[in-house]
Amino acid sequence: MTLMETLYKEHDEIWAFTEQMTQKCIDLMEHNVFDADSFRADIAYIRTYADATHHKKEEDLLFRAMLDELGQVAENLIRHGMLVEHDQARLYVMELENAVNAYETDRSPALKLEILSQAMDYVHLLRRHIEKENGAIYPFAERALSPDTMRKLEAQFQAEWNHA
Repeated sequence: MTLMETLYKEHDEIWAFTEQMTQKCIDLMEHNVFDADSFRADIAYIRTYADATHHKKEEDLLFRAMLDELGQVAENLIRHGMLVEHDQARLYVMELENAVNAYETDRSPALKLEILSQAMDYVHLLRRHIEKENGAIYPFAERALSPDTMRKLEAQFQAEWNHA
């Protein structure tokens, strides 16, 4: 699978995860279903897959190439858009983890609301982020990056990430 195919596929998987997270929030809100370990597993998934696997590919490969080759337009799209959103997602996850840890010992409505707020902020951010990347950023990169750059990206991806 190519780099771009992989990034799109990972988006599909992350989107499916956001649907599961939404259901988990509904279950907490409507039925008071709370499993701290399950939330921690979700946080681990976000950190290891959505961030350390998917976002790292974007940041280390695609976005770096765009910044190196495409000038100010990439600077605006990547540094002031996509990378800001990656950092914002990390903040939501950190705050979600704090809320889960606190709610485990203090089942206050305020902490329950904090879990719901942080989890759904993450869900909404990631869904908008995926739509922007799939609809604009990735197609722009595929059109605007030189064929030579795309070949180099693909070779680097195959060497570093695609060991299957």
